[in-house]
Amino acid sequence: MTHCKPRAIPTTMSWQRTAAALFCTPLVAVPLSVNAQEATTISEEEAYRLAPIIVNTQAAASDDASTVVAQELWVGGKVATSILNTPASVSVITQKEIEQRNASTTEEVLKYTPGVVADYYSTDDRNDYFQIRGFNATTYRDGLTLGSMRGVREDSFAYERVEVLRGANSTLFGPADPGGSVNFVTKKPRFDKFGQVYASYGSFDHKETGIDVGDSLNADQTLAYRFTGKFQGSDREYDHSQDDNNFVMGGLTWAPTAFTSATLVVDHLRQDSTPNSGGYPMDREYDRDEFFGEPTYNFHDVERTNISGSFSHNFDNGFTLSSNLRYSDLSDEYGYAYISDASGHSGTLVDRGYLGYDSEAEQFNGNVILQYDARFENIDSSSIAGVEYLDSTSKGVSVYGSADPIDVANPRYTGVSAPIIYENKDRDNRVKSVFLQQNISFYERFIVTFGMRNDSMDVSETDYLAGSKASDSFSENSFRGALTYIVTDELSTYISMVESVAPPEVGTTPERGTQYEVGLKYSPASMNALFSAAVYELTQEDVATAVVQQNGVIDQQTVGEQRVRGLELEAKTELTDNLSLVGGYTYMDTEVLRGALQVWNGAAYDVVSIKGNRLVTAPKHSASLWSYYSVPGTAVSVGLGARYIGSYYFNDLNNNGESKGATIFDAAFNYQIAKGTDLAVNLSNLLDEQHVVGRGSANYYNSGREITAKVSYNW
Repeated sequence: MTHCKPRAIPTTMSWQRTAAALFCTPLVAVPLSVNAQEATTISEEEAYRLAPIIVNTQAAASDDASTVVAQELWVGGKVATSILNTPASVSVITQKEIEQRNASTTEEVLKYTPGVVADYYSTDDRNDYFQIRGFNATTYRDGLTLGSMRGVREDSFAYERVEVLRGANSTLFGPADPGGSVNFVTKKPRFDKFGQVYASYGSFDHKETGIDVGDSLNADQTLAYRFTGKFQGSDREYDHSQDDNNFVMGGLTWAPTAFTSATLVVDHLRQDSTPNSGGYPMDREYDRDEFFGEPTYNFHDVERTNISGSFSHNFDNGFTLSSNLRYSDLSDEYGYAYISDASGHSGTLVDRGYLGYDSEAEQFNGNVILQYDARFENIDSSSIAGVEYLDSTSKGVSVYGSADPIDVANPRYTGVSAPIIYENKDRDNRVKSVFLQQNISFYERFIVTFGMRNDSMDVSETDYLAGSKASDSFSENSFRGALTYIVTDELSTYISMVESVAPPEVGTTPERGTQYEVGLKYSPASMNALFSAAVYELTQEDVATAVVQQNGVIDQQTVGEQRVRGLELEAKTELTDNLSLVGGYTYMDTEVLRGALQVWNGAAYDVVSIKGNRLVTAPKHSASLWSYYSVPGTAVSVGLGARYIGSYYFNDLNNNGESKGATIFDAAFNYQIAKGTDLAVNLSNLLDEQHVVGRGSANYYNSGREITAKVSYNW
């Protein structure tokens, strides 16, 4: 199979049509589709030279289905945005790579991505747990923040690809955590007929079926549809567990001309699962299938509905207008009992507590962007002005209580005590943003980027327990600057400075981050490959961290200033038509520059300095390699992967132990039964390695060995 690596610079009309996405795509999700007539309207004499430089939120399904190397970030499935000339550390996990590894959760998708540590609470299944560059990361869907929707565990079958931008950039994204951003690119309609159906069975009685179909609805190809669905019933690896997941999504795209298109997508997700195994005592290693929670109080029920719309119009005079809107509605309810242990205990009787949460959230966000492109003799310019709006509300009740101690040698489940409400709050968050960005290319070699943004944030909180209402307003500016030097068509280098402002809460100071980065990217013409390297220093001030109190309640405390210095290497390559490799290495040197925590000493709280400590869940070294080989002359393909995560501390005090460095192996086997029909077998944690990956009041182990078999038919 020959892989095309376009080197051509986008034409004027195509560039103008996609300009907002090329330079500010996390702020605008450009409609996916244009009709086929567009290709014939482009004149080669109108070549536009300004190199694309910003990560894009859209992916062409045909590209992602055929390669693990995302040489380009796609806009509308037509014009490529070169990752090679993007002045940021970017990883794209394509549809093909996701399918090779059978990665169904966000944690599984990100496990082979440099700079990312994922699944560090394993059997705590309430959320997707991952950090980038030692800090939390903000999640997006098609460039718009998920915000109050973050309690949902995203399903990879809903997405074409997953894009990772390391190091937060509030100039592009708005209020965001400092570590980086993860953008999920939704499957949207295409103007060609395609389809997939599959059924799978695996460990823990995992049963799953899925469908993904689409086509043009009329002869002139101005209207297209897509329907995607997944239906899953399963247990988890511990007793008294459940993992049911149903998802449906439908979309329509209308593209009456080559210059105008609009897309509407509606999706609904329902998850009925269990949130936790209860954790495991710290005195020794336990079997993963043991359960020390309460079967009658172990539930996690989630429902989410999204209605998304996007519109784009190219005026064919240098101006492009784009807009994206989304309304989301979420209900999230869970309850679980947990081990309340401490290191050094003896005997088989262990204390327990329980937590519960019931919440509802609504969110509306959208943006409008106007871009103007111009060219001069040796200078190309692109200017952007835009506005963005976010309105999110949530209300939630949190409870805690005690459960009888459990004998881990002979577990007996006795239920839980009457709950105590420790939080009952309504929260409102409104953000109004304006942003500008200027990009200038000189002599097709140097690209200068400058961006600025203002976010006006109004947050309010009603505390029904205290009988009080409080509010805060913030106006935060963020800036971004970068210089890219295109050495050759195969090699580029960049230097950048970016700032981040994390979403604040009432009574807190917004966390601010600053990052300096130097990077190098190489894409050899002789093969389909992309190699990248980056060194950086990332500092965040007014950092807040979660601290577990004596009663089990989790409190947010500000710990001051933290810094990470690091190196990241990544290689994605298809060495031959039969062999692909995805690999990476990360070095992180983390340090708390200033900060202190309140620690309970049994009678009162002491203030303890944590200056000089390392950050939580931040290993100095990590590395991964995934290989996939199609045996020539046969219908067989095999995959083998290895993931190494070095040791890291479990808490900010660095006094609750640390994990051990460990390597996990994964494997895959695929047999083509007939044209379009495949049998795939995947094994994760092939050798069933077991070690502690997280610790609070109990130990949490890494996920155990799992095997799944899937039969799929594609057309």
